[in-house]
Amino acid sequence: MKVLVGYKRVVDYNVRIQVKPDGTGVVTDGVKLSANPFDDIALEEALRLREKGLAEEVVVVGIGPADLTAHLRNGLAMGANRAIHVQTADAVSPLTAARTFLKLIEKEEPGLVILGKQAIDDDANQTGQMLAALWDRPQATFASKVEITDGKATVTREVDAGLETIEADLPAVITTDLRLNEPRFIKLPDIMKAKSKPIDVIELGSLGVDAADHIKTTHYSAPPKRSKGVMVKDAAELVAALKQKGLL
Repeated sequence: MKVLVGYKRVVDYNVRIQVKPDGTGVVTDGVKLSANPFDDIALEEALRLREKGLAEEVVVVGIGPADLTAHLRNGLAMGANRAIHVQTADAVSPLTAARTFLKLIEKEEPGLVILGKQAIDDDANQTGQMLAALWDRPQATFASKVEITDGKATVTREVDAGLETIEADLPAVITTDLRLNEPRFIKLPDIMKAKSKPIDVIELGSLGVDAADHIKTTHYSAPPKRSKGVMVKDAAELVAALKQKGLL
């Protein structure tokens, strides 16, 4: 079985986000960029399936500009067999990403596609679901446990009421939650080995995907600063302060 893994580059989660002065986006120049944390979890799960003998090949897929190659090398260093770089200088919406994955699925014919449940830059949580609908295959989102047996995936999902276990026929789309696993640490020898692993570069336009974004972001703004807190001596003073603010 071949496993296809989405691998998106985002502003590192330790970086304090700054909005551009003109409100057209966030500052990325000189800012550390890393793999989306949920995508690292997705790749780790694919690698574990391969180590169990349930998968033969793990392929990481990134969609982005020319300098995305260095980021994909991290996925190869982590253990992926090869990478596919769909090159585009334009911002990619979840629907465009799903359509791109569908084209790659038609070519690669994977038995399983694993994506992070969302990217920490837009928090859209849409690509996996859209891909499953376009592919007309089962989906199991927010996975905290995955078991593959007899051509089926048994997935424990994290839902509002607790945990839900579902069974899906393969091929399928799985999106990962935080508690699925702990991604492995990349070692120096693995970084050196990754330099010789193949990366296929494909222009987005050559896939016949309509890259037109149907949703336009008109403005970005930082959240308003919180007012300074007030220290109170006891419950009575707290109640009085809340009444003064009209909250009680």
